[in-house]
Amino acid sequence: MTNTRMTNTRTPDARTPDALSRRGMIRSIAGIGAGVGVLTLGLTACDPNDLGDLDGAVPPSQQPGTPGARRFGAEWEKHQRTVMSWPASETVWGEQLPDVRKDIAGLAQAIAAREPVVLMARPEQKEAAQKACGAAVEVVPVAVDDLWARDTLPVFVEEGGKVKGVDFNFNGWGNKQQHANDSKIARTVLTKFGVERVETPLVAEGGSFETDGQGTLMVTESSVVNENRNPGMSRDQVEAELKKALGVTKVIWLAGVKGKDITDAHVDCLARFVAPGVVLLDQSFPGGPADVWSRAAEQARGVLRNATDATGKKLQVIELQQPDPDKITGRGDAFVSSYMNFYVGSKGVYLPKFGDARADERAQQVLKQYFPGREIVPVKIDAIAAGGGGIHCATHDIPAVG
Repeated sequence: MTNTRMTNTRTPDARTPDALSRRGMIRSIAGIGAGVGVLTLGLTACDPNDLGDLDGAVPPSQQPGTPGARRFGAEWEKHQRTVMSWPASETVWGEQLPDVRKDIAGLAQAIAAREPVVLMARPEQKEAAQKACGAAVEVVPVAVDDLWARDTLPVFVEEGGKVKGVDFNFNGWGNKQQHANDSKIARTVLTKFGVERVETPLVAEGGSFETDGQGTLMVTESSVVNENRNPGMSRDQVEAELKKALGVTKVIWLAGVKGKDITDAHVDCLARFVAPGVVLLDQSFPGGPADVWSRAAEQARGVLRNATDATGKKLQVIELQQPDPDKITGRGDAFVSSYMNFYVGSKGVYLPKFGDARADERAQQVLKQYFPGREIVPVKIDAIAAGGGGIHCATHDIPAVG
Protein backbone atom coordinates (compact mmCIF):
# COMPACT_ATOMS: atom_id res chain seq x y z
CA MET A 1 0.00 0.00 0.00
CA THR A 2 1.40 3.38 -0.97
CA ASN A 3 2.32 5.76 1.85
CA THR A 4 0.46 8.97 1.13
CA ARG A 5 2.83 11.17 3.08
CA MET A 6 5.55 10.16 0.66
CA THR A 7 3.47 10.52 -2.49
CA ASN A 8 1.25 13.49 -1.65
CA THR A 9 1.88 16.68 -3.62
CA ARG A 10 0.46 20.05 -2.67
CA THR A 11 -0.68 21.07 -6.11
CA PRO A 12 -3.81 23.20 -6.60
CA ASP A 13 -5.58 20.60 -8.72
CA ALA A 14 -4.61 17.47 -6.79
CA ARG A 15 -8.03 16.51 -5.41
CA THR A 16 -8.77 13.13 -6.91
CA PRO A 17 -11.81 11.88 -4.92
CA ASP A 18 -10.74 8.27 -4.60
CA ALA A 19 -7.02 8.95 -4.21
CA LEU A 20 -5.38 7.12 -1.32
CA SER A 21 -5.21 9.56 1.58
CA ARG A 22 -4.61 9.37 5.31
CA ARG A 23 -7.80 11.19 6.20
CA GLY A 24 -9.68 11.99 2.98
CA MET A 25 -12.71 11.30 5.11
CA ILE A 26 -16.43 11.32 4.51
CA ARG A 27 -16.98 13.39 1.40
CA SER A 28 -20.75 13.34 1.26
CA ILE A 29 -23.68 12.73 3.54
CA ALA A 30 -26.69 12.29 1.30
CA GLY A 31 -29.89 14.16 2.00
CA ILE A 32 -28.44 16.75 4.39
CA GLY A 33 -28.80 20.49 3.79
CA ALA A 34 -26.06 23.07 3.95
CA GLY A 35 -24.78 24.49 7.20
CA VAL A 36 -25.29 23.00 10.64
CA GLY A 37 -28.13 20.51 11.12
CA VAL A 38 -29.44 18.94 14.31
CA LEU A 39 -30.75 15.38 14.49
CA THR A 40 -31.93 13.45 17.51
CA LEU A 41 -30.49 9.98 17.06
CA GLY A 42 -29.30 7.03 19.06
CA LEU A 43 -25.82 5.55 18.88
CA THR A 44 -24.78 1.92 18.40
CA ALA A 45 -23.94 -0.24 15.43
CA CYS A 46 -24.39 -3.57 17.14
CA ASP A 47 -27.32 -5.92 17.40
CA PRO A 48 -27.64 -6.57 21.15
CA ASN A 49 -28.27 -10.21 20.36
CA ASP A 50 -24.78 -10.43 18.87
CA LEU A 51 -22.95 -9.36 22.02
CA GLY A 52 -23.73 -11.71 24.85
CA ASP A 53 -21.32 -12.37 27.70
CA LEU A 54 -17.97 -12.61 25.98
CA ASP A 55 -14.67 -13.72 27.41
CA GLY A 56 -12.71 -10.57 28.15
CA ALA A 57 -15.81 -8.47 28.96
CA VAL A 58 -15.42 -5.79 31.62
CA PRO A 59 -15.01 -7.62 34.94
CA PRO A 60 -17.18 -6.66 37.93
CA SER A 61 -14.30 -4.69 39.48
CA GLN A 62 -14.22 -2.43 36.42
CA GLN A 63 -17.96 -1.84 36.01
CA PRO A 64 -18.93 1.87 36.02
CA GLY A 65 -19.95 3.00 39.48
CA THR A 66 -17.62 0.50 41.16
CA PRO A 67 -15.09 2.36 43.36
CA GLY A 68 -11.74 2.38 41.57
CA ALA A 69 -13.19 1.05 38.30
CA ARG A 70 -11.22 1.62 35.12
CA ARG A 71 -12.55 4.57 33.13
CA PHE A 72 -11.66 6.09 29.77
CA GLY A 73 -12.24 9.79 30.36
CA ALA A 74 -13.46 12.35 27.85
CA GLU A 75 -10.96 14.67 26.22
CA TRP A 76 -12.62 17.75 27.73
CA GLU A 77 -11.68 16.65 31.25
CA LYS A 78 -8.68 18.32 32.88
CA HIS A 79 -5.21 17.49 31.50
CA GLN A 80 -1.81 17.19 33.12
CA ARG A 81 -0.22 18.11 29.81
CA THR A 82 -0.33 17.65 26.06
CA VAL A 83 2.29 15.51 24.33
CA MET A 84 3.36 16.01 20.70
CA SER A 85 6.05 14.69 18.34
CA TRP A 86 8.43 16.53 16.02
CA PRO A 87 8.29 15.29 12.39
CA ALA A 88 11.67 13.72 11.85
CA SER A 89 12.04 12.19 8.42
CA GLU A 90 12.58 13.58 4.94
CA THR A 91 11.88 10.05 3.72
CA VAL A 92 8.29 10.48 4.92
CA TRP A 93 7.68 14.17 4.20
CA GLY A 94 10.13 15.08 1.43
CA GLU A 95 10.02 18.75 0.49
CA GLN A 96 7.00 19.31 2.78
CA LEU A 97 9.10 18.76 5.92
CA PRO A 98 9.93 22.46 6.63
CA ASP A 99 6.28 23.47 6.24
CA VAL A 100 4.93 20.68 8.42
CA ARG A 101 7.49 21.49 11.11
CA LYS A 102 6.32 25.09 11.02
CA ASP A 103 2.74 23.93 11.51
CA ILE A 104 3.69 21.68 14.43
CA ALA A 105 5.64 24.49 16.10
CA GLY A 106 2.72 26.89 15.72
CA LEU A 107 0.28 24.35 17.14
CA ALA A 108 2.58 23.54 20.07
CA GLN A 109 2.94 27.25 20.86
CA ALA A 110 -0.83 27.80 20.76
CA ILE A 111 -1.49 24.96 23.19
CA ALA A 112 1.47 25.84 25.45
CA ALA A 113 -0.07 29.27 26.03
CA ARG A 114 -2.85 27.47 27.95
CA GLU A 115 -1.44 24.20 29.32
CA PRO A 116 1.92 22.40 29.57
CA VAL A 117 3.20 20.89 26.32
CA VAL A 118 5.92 18.27 25.97
CA LEU A 119 7.27 17.73 22.46
CA MET A 120 9.39 14.69 21.65
CA ALA A 121 12.19 15.18 19.11
CA ARG A 122 15.12 13.09 17.98
CA PRO A 123 18.20 14.00 20.03
CA GLU A 124 19.99 15.47 17.01
CA GLN A 125 16.88 17.56 16.20
CA LYS A 126 16.10 18.73 19.73
CA GLU A 127 17.89 22.08 19.45
CA ALA A 128 16.19 23.00 16.18
CA ALA A 129 12.80 21.92 17.53
CA GLN A 130 13.29 23.99 20.68
CA LYS A 131 14.24 27.05 18.65
CA ALA A 132 11.17 26.62 16.45
CA CYS A 133 8.74 26.09 19.33
CA GLY A 134 10.09 28.56 21.87
CA ALA A 135 10.74 28.33 25.59
CA ALA A 136 7.10 27.68 26.53
CA VAL A 137 7.28 24.19 25.00
CA GLU A 138 9.33 21.51 26.77
CA VAL A 139 11.29 19.62 24.12
CA VAL A 140 12.66 16.25 25.22
CA PRO A 141 15.12 14.04 23.31
CA VAL A 142 13.24 10.93 22.20
CA ALA A 143 13.74 9.02 18.96
CA VAL A 144 10.55 9.43 16.92
CA ASP A 145 9.60 8.72 13.32
CA ASP A 146 6.68 11.06 12.69
CA LEU A 147 4.31 13.62 14.20
CA TRP A 148 1.19 11.52 14.83
CA ALA A 149 1.26 11.45 18.64
CA ARG A 150 -2.45 10.61 18.85
CA ASP A 151 -1.72 7.19 17.38
CA THR A 152 1.70 6.34 18.78
CA LEU A 153 1.15 7.18 22.44
CA PRO A 154 -0.77 4.93 24.84
CA VAL A 155 -4.46 5.54 25.46
CA PHE A 156 -4.75 6.85 29.01
CA VAL A 157 -7.36 5.61 31.48
CA GLU A 158 -8.10 6.20 35.13
CA GLU A 159 -8.20 3.34 37.64
CA GLY A 160 -8.04 3.37 41.40
CA GLY A 161 -7.36 7.10 41.48
CA LYS A 162 -4.34 6.78 39.18
CA VAL A 163 -3.64 7.36 35.50
CA LYS A 164 -2.65 4.25 33.54
CA GLY A 165 -1.68 3.88 29.88
CA VAL A 166 -3.03 1.19 27.57
CA ASP A 167 -0.30 0.24 25.10
CA PHE A 168 -2.03 -0.66 21.83
CA ASN A 169 1.14 -1.99 20.17
CA PHE A 170 1.49 0.57 17.36
CA ASN A 171 2.55 -1.12 14.10
CA GLY A 172 2.56 1.73 11.59
CA TRP A 173 -1.14 1.46 10.71
CA GLY A 174 -0.74 -2.12 9.59
CA ASN A 175 2.92 -1.84 8.54
CA LYS A 176 2.25 0.89 5.99
CA GLN A 177 4.95 3.27 7.25
CA GLN A 178 8.33 3.10 8.97
CA HIS A 179 7.79 2.85 12.73
CA ALA A 180 10.92 1.40 14.32
CA ASN A 181 11.01 4.32 16.76
CA ASP A 182 7.30 5.09 17.00
CA SER A 183 6.50 1.51 17.99
CA LYS A 184 8.46 2.15 21.20
CA ILE A 185 6.97 5.55 22.03
CA ALA A 186 4.19 4.21 24.25
CA ARG A 187 6.62 2.52 26.63
CA THR A 188 8.96 5.54 26.52
CA VAL A 189 6.23 7.99 27.51
CA LEU A 190 4.88 5.74 30.25
CA THR A 191 8.37 5.41 31.72
CA LYS A 192 9.07 9.15 31.49
CA PHE A 193 5.93 10.09 33.39
CA GLY A 194 5.89 7.12 35.76
CA VAL A 195 2.57 5.78 34.46
CA GLU A 196 1.67 2.11 34.79
CA ARG A 197 1.45 0.21 31.50
CA VAL A 198 -1.71 -1.76 30.71
CA GLU A 199 -1.09 -4.62 28.29
CA THR A 200 -3.51 -5.69 25.59
CA PRO A 201 -3.12 -8.07 22.65
CA LEU A 202 -4.90 -5.58 20.38
CA VAL A 203 -3.11 -3.47 17.80
CA ALA A 204 -4.77 -0.09 17.39
CA GLU A 205 -4.22 3.68 17.47
CA GLY A 206 -5.60 6.50 19.60
CA GLY A 207 -7.32 8.03 16.58
CA SER A 208 -9.43 4.87 16.34
CA PHE A 209 -11.32 5.68 19.52
CA GLU A 210 -13.74 8.38 20.67
CA THR A 211 -15.43 8.36 24.09
CA ASP A 212 -17.98 10.38 26.02
CA GLY A 213 -16.24 9.56 29.31
CA GLN A 214 -19.36 7.74 30.47
CA GLY A 215 -18.75 4.28 29.07
CA THR A 216 -19.51 4.81 25.37
CA LEU A 217 -16.84 4.17 22.74
CA MET A 218 -17.14 4.95 19.01
CA VAL A 219 -14.83 2.99 16.70
CA THR A 220 -14.46 2.47 12.97
CA GLU A 221 -14.45 -1.25 12.33
CA SER A 222 -12.15 -0.90 9.32
CA SER A 223 -9.28 0.38 11.46
CA VAL A 224 -9.38 -2.28 14.18
CA VAL A 225 -11.10 -5.41 12.87
CA ASN A 226 -8.50 -5.72 10.17
CA GLU A 227 -5.99 -8.41 9.27
CA ASN A 228 -3.21 -5.80 9.17
CA ARG A 229 -3.68 -5.13 12.91
CA ASN A 230 -5.53 -8.00 14.54
CA PRO A 231 -5.41 -11.06 12.27
CA GLY A 232 -7.89 -13.78 13.06
CA MET A 233 -9.90 -11.73 15.55
CA SER A 234 -13.64 -11.28 15.08
CA ARG A 235 -15.44 -8.03 15.88
CA ASP A 236 -16.93 -9.60 19.00
CA GLN A 237 -13.47 -10.61 20.21
CA VAL A 238 -12.08 -7.13 19.53
CA GLU A 239 -15.05 -5.54 21.31
CA ALA A 240 -14.58 -7.71 24.38
CA GLU A 241 -10.93 -6.75 24.60
CA LEU A 242 -11.72 -3.03 24.13
CA LYS A 243 -14.18 -3.20 27.02
CA LYS A 244 -11.59 -4.90 29.20
CA ALA A 245 -8.69 -2.60 28.26
CA LEU A 246 -10.56 0.71 28.38
CA GLY A 247 -13.30 -0.01 30.91
CA VAL A 248 -16.08 0.98 28.50
CA THR A 249 -19.45 -0.77 28.43
CA LYS A 250 -20.83 0.11 24.98
CA VAL A 251 -18.96 0.02 21.68
CA ILE A 252 -20.51 1.79 18.69
CA TRP A 253 -19.22 0.31 15.46
CA LEU A 254 -19.06 2.45 12.33
CA ALA A 255 -18.00 0.50 9.25
CA GLY A 256 -15.36 2.92 7.94
CA VAL A 257 -13.33 2.06 4.84
CA LYS A 258 -10.42 -0.34 4.47
CA GLY A 259 -7.47 0.42 2.23
CA LYS A 260 -8.34 3.96 1.14
CA ASP A 261 -6.12 5.83 3.58
CA ILE A 262 -3.17 4.85 5.70
CA THR A 263 -5.25 4.56 8.89
CA ASP A 264 -8.08 2.56 7.31
CA ALA A 265 -10.44 5.42 8.28
CA HIS A 266 -10.07 6.51 11.88
CA VAL A 267 -13.15 7.81 13.67
CA ASP A 268 -11.61 11.15 14.68
CA CYS A 269 -12.35 12.79 11.34
CA LEU A 270 -15.93 11.49 11.24
CA ALA A 271 -17.64 11.81 14.61
CA ARG A 272 -16.65 13.38 17.94
CA PHE A 273 -18.35 13.77 21.30
CA VAL A 274 -18.60 17.39 22.45
CA ALA A 275 -20.58 16.69 25.64
CA PRO A 276 -22.33 13.75 27.26
CA GLY A 277 -25.22 13.01 24.94
CA VAL A 278 -23.99 15.22 22.08
CA VAL A 279 -22.05 14.09 18.99
CA LEU A 280 -20.57 16.31 16.31
CA LEU A 281 -20.73 14.69 12.88
CA ASP A 282 -18.82 15.60 9.72
CA GLN A 283 -20.84 16.85 6.76
CA SER A 284 -19.43 17.26 3.26
CA PHE A 285 -19.67 20.46 1.28
CA PRO A 286 -22.80 20.38 -0.92
CA GLY A 287 -22.15 18.99 -4.37
CA GLY A 288 -19.12 16.98 -3.31
CA PRO A 289 -18.25 13.82 -5.21
CA ALA A 290 -20.26 10.66 -4.56
CA ASP A 291 -17.29 8.43 -3.79
CA VAL A 292 -16.34 5.65 -1.40
CA TRP A 293 -16.21 8.08 1.53
CA SER A 294 -19.78 9.25 0.95
CA ARG A 295 -20.95 5.65 0.93
CA ALA A 296 -19.18 5.11 4.25
CA ALA A 297 -20.90 8.20 5.65
CA GLU A 298 -24.30 6.95 4.58
CA GLN A 299 -23.61 3.72 6.41
CA ALA A 300 -22.66 5.70 9.51
CA ARG A 301 -25.90 7.66 9.33
CA GLY A 302 -27.83 4.41 9.25
CA VAL A 303 -26.00 3.24 12.36
CA LEU A 304 -26.69 6.47 14.21
CA ARG A 305 -30.42 6.27 13.53
CA ASN A 306 -30.77 2.95 15.32
CA ALA A 307 -28.46 3.19 18.29
CA THR A 308 -28.15 4.08 21.96
CA ASP A 309 -25.24 5.13 24.15
CA ALA A 310 -23.97 3.36 27.28
CA THR A 311 -26.80 4.85 29.34
CA GLY A 312 -29.46 3.67 26.90
CA LYS A 313 -30.26 7.18 25.71
CA LYS A 314 -30.53 8.61 22.22
CA LEU A 315 -28.14 11.41 21.48
CA GLN A 316 -28.33 14.82 19.88
CA VAL A 317 -26.22 14.83 16.71
CA ILE A 318 -24.91 18.13 15.35
CA GLU A 319 -23.76 18.06 11.72
CA LEU A 320 -20.95 20.43 10.84
CA GLN A 321 -20.25 21.15 7.20
CA GLN A 322 -16.77 21.10 5.67
CA PRO A 323 -15.38 24.27 4.02
CA ASP A 324 -15.83 25.12 0.36
CA PRO A 325 -12.96 23.29 -1.42
CA ASP A 326 -12.56 26.26 -3.77
CA LYS A 327 -11.92 28.63 -0.85
CA ILE A 328 -9.51 26.70 1.33
CA THR A 329 -5.84 27.69 1.32
CA GLY A 330 -4.39 24.17 1.43
CA ARG A 331 -3.97 21.67 -1.37
CA GLY A 332 -3.12 18.03 -1.94
CA ASP A 333 -4.79 14.75 -2.81
CA ALA A 334 -4.57 13.71 0.86
CA PHE A 335 -5.80 17.07 2.22
CA VAL A 336 -8.12 16.72 5.23
CA SER A 337 -10.80 19.42 5.30
CA SER A 338 -12.91 18.02 8.14
CA TYR A 339 -13.38 20.17 11.24
CA MET A 340 -13.82 16.99 13.29
CA ASN A 341 -10.08 16.71 13.92
CA PHE A 342 -10.12 19.36 16.65
CA TYR A 343 -8.40 19.02 20.03
CA VAL A 344 -9.99 19.91 23.37
CA GLY A 345 -7.41 21.26 25.80
CA SER A 346 -7.90 22.17 29.46
CA LYS A 347 -8.45 25.84 28.63
CA GLY A 348 -8.74 25.95 24.85
CA VAL A 349 -10.28 24.18 21.88
CA TYR A 350 -7.97 24.05 18.86
CA LEU A 351 -9.46 23.59 15.42
CA PRO A 352 -8.20 24.03 11.87
CA LYS A 353 -8.47 27.31 10.03
CA PHE A 354 -8.93 26.35 6.38
CA GLY A 355 -9.41 29.75 4.74
CA ASP A 356 -13.13 29.61 3.98
CA ALA A 357 -14.03 32.47 6.34
CA ARG A 358 -17.72 31.61 6.59
CA ALA A 359 -17.17 27.90 7.27
CA ASP A 360 -14.29 28.57 9.67
CA GLU A 361 -16.46 30.98 11.68
CA ARG A 362 -19.38 28.52 11.72
CA ALA A 363 -17.16 25.77 13.11
CA GLN A 364 -15.78 28.09 15.78
CA GLN A 365 -19.27 29.13 16.87
CA VAL A 366 -20.48 25.53 17.11
CA LEU A 367 -17.56 24.54 19.30
CA LYS A 368 -17.95 27.70 21.39
CA GLN A 369 -21.52 26.65 22.14
CA TYR A 370 -20.37 23.36 23.66
CA PHE A 371 -17.18 24.62 25.30
CA PRO A 372 -18.21 28.05 26.63
CA GLY A 373 -15.52 28.08 29.32
CA ARG A 374 -12.68 27.53 26.87
CA GLU A 375 -11.06 29.82 24.35
CA ILE A 376 -11.70 28.77 20.75
CA VAL A 377 -8.35 28.85 18.96
CA PRO A 378 -8.26 28.48 15.16
CA VAL A 379 -4.86 27.28 13.89
CA LYS A 380 -3.66 27.16 10.30
CA ILE A 381 -2.33 23.66 9.58
CA ASP A 382 -2.28 23.40 5.78
CA ALA A 383 0.90 21.31 5.68
CA ILE A 384 -0.34 18.86 8.32
CA ALA A 385 -3.70 18.59 6.55
CA ALA A 386 -1.97 18.06 3.20
CA GLY A 387 -0.18 15.10 4.80
CA GLY A 388 -3.52 13.53 5.62
CA GLY A 389 -4.02 14.49 9.25
CA GLY A 390 -5.12 17.23 11.59
CA ILE A 391 -4.78 18.81 15.00
CA HIS A 392 -6.23 15.86 16.90
CA CYS A 393 -3.87 13.47 15.11
CA ALA A 394 -0.87 15.53 16.20
CA THR A 395 -1.75 15.84 19.90
CA HIS A 396 -2.31 13.52 22.83
CA ASP A 397 -3.57 14.47 26.27
CA ILE A 398 -2.42 12.98 29.55
CA PRO A 399 -5.38 13.36 31.92
CA ALA A 400 -5.20 14.80 35.40
CA VAL A 401 -6.74 12.74 38.19
CA GLY A 402 -8.02 14.09 41.50
